[in-house]
Amino acid sequence: MSAPMREPTFWILAALAPEPRHGYGVIREVARLSTGHLTLQAGTLYAALDRLTAQGLVEPDREEVVDGRPRRYYRLTSDGAAALDAEAERRQRSAEAATAQLAARRRFGLGPVSP
Repeated sequence: MSAPMREPTFWILAALAPEPRHGYGVIREVARLSTGHLTLQAGTLYAALDRLTAQGLVEPDREEVVDGRPRRYYRLTSDGAAALDAEAERRQRSAEAATAQLAARRRFGLGPVSP
C-alpha cells in the first residue's frame, strides 16, 4: 500500500486528467477543482511537474509560443491516471468512514459536530 498522495499532487493530476494543460491552466484548474482551497504558486507547480515527470505520472505534451513566450503543456500518463484513481478511491473510503462515524455520533445523541 502506497503512502497517501499530497494534496497539491492530487489536484495537479486531477487537473490534467481530462486534457493537457499549460502551467497557468493547471493553476486555474486546481483552484477551480479545489473550490479555492488550494492556490498553487508557479514555483511550486513547476517543481511538482518536474517531480511528477521524473516519476512517470505526467509528461510534456507540446510547446507553443504565445506573445513571444514559450508555453509548455503537460498531460497525464497512464501511470498517472492509475495513481489518481487509486488516490481518489482511498479518499472516498476515508470520507465514507468519517461520515459513518459522524452518523454514529448523532445516533448516540451527541448532536451535530461543533465548529
